[in-house]
Amino acid sequence: MAGDLRHRRAPAEDGGESASSAGEGAAASGKDGAGEPRGKREALGWLEWGRGWMAIVGEFLFQRIAASHLANPLELPPLEGVSIIVTGATSGIGLEIARQLTQAGAHVVMAVRRPKVAQELIQKWQNESSETGAPLNAEVMELDLLSLDSVVKFADAWNARMAPLHVLINNAGIFAIGEPQRFSKDGHEEHMQVNHLAPALLAMLLIPSLLRGSPCRIVNVNSIMHTVGFVDAEDMNLRKRKYRSWLGYSNSKLAQIKFSSMLHKRIPAEAGINIICASPGIVDTNVARDLPKVVVAAYHLIPYFIFDAQEGSRSTIFAASDPQVLEYCEMLKSEDWPVCACINYDCNPMNASEEAHNLETSQLVWEKTLEMIGLPPDALEKLIAGESIQCRYGQQEA
Repeated sequence: MAGDLRHRRAPAEDGGESASSAGEGAAASGKDGAGEPRGKREALGWLEWGRGWMAIVGEFLFQRIAASHLANPLELPPLEGVSIIVTGATSGIGLEIARQLTQAGAHVVMAVRRPKVAQELIQKWQNESSETGAPLNAEVMELDLLSLDSVVKFADAWNARMAPLHVLINNAGIFAIGEPQRFSKDGHEEHMQVNHLAPALLAMLLIPSLLRGSPCRIVNVNSIMHTVGFVDAEDMNLRKRKYRSWLGYSNSKLAQIKFSSMLHKRIPAEAGINIICASPGIVDTNVARDLPKVVVAAYHLIPYFIFDAQEGSRSTIFAASDPQVLEYCEMLKSEDWPVCACINYDCNPMNASEEAHNLETSQLVWEKTLEMIGLPPDALEKLIAGESIQCRYGQQEA
């Protein structure tokens, strides 16, 4: 479908030295990727920031050309017997992901805020496939990522089945451009909670089921916007800095890659849990529903450059279903690559930003994230060992 990932690791950005050694060298020398003194940084260096915005503009202008070799929709292998949870599956990319995986034979769980809408979608898909006579294996479970209690309740309900989970797709996200800063009832900035904290908690709590489905995958839908993000582990909710909605979004996406990379490094290879971040490209979906009307209008005036939801779903579906992705993850782990597998909108490997390779700050983000989602520092080790853990949310053992 997209070539052989095993022989196409994302190139290092310095033109020769591996990202692993570059990241370690920067940490040792006390300088960042732009040659600036590291110390206590409060933002990206201007070179990193400029490269990030150049990457965003380049993706906007050339994504359709770069992905022109892909089928639309993407061809899928048979997925009978594969259990997949998809968050945010009632609109946009998530809807397309759930629909295509269901039609490929997978058991798809639509984890959504609006169960009634999801039920109606399943009925619609069933009616459309009635000619083939094959019943769809899809179901709905309620999940609200703005409530960490809801995340714990969902994970408890799924784990209680004692069934394997083969793929978790953390797709749901928000990008409230131009909106004032808002906080969830848990006290976290909404972009950070929906795009990073809640998916991180869900992934951690579902580890017992993922182990039963090993080899399995956690696929996080990320964004090129992470390249202009910067995460201060002591201010992940952006209470100390001047808030801008694009900053809240980009920071949350960078935090997701950093946490995913630490999870990738810490999970033993024999556990068989593979972590992938997939970038869908710049897509016209409901993630932009809160944009100013003039911006939404502009979105619809430039359809050539922007993917529709079906096109935007391809990298995530590829990351969730293609057999070679597992081999690619294993290769990165064996080489101690500092960042988890990242799949671009063209279903090729991509290199995350320079800041994503900063192991020092990634470790801080890992520790702070566990604290914010109410898990003990040794939660991963205990879950891998089959032990129960106590979560501050949900008031139940996980």
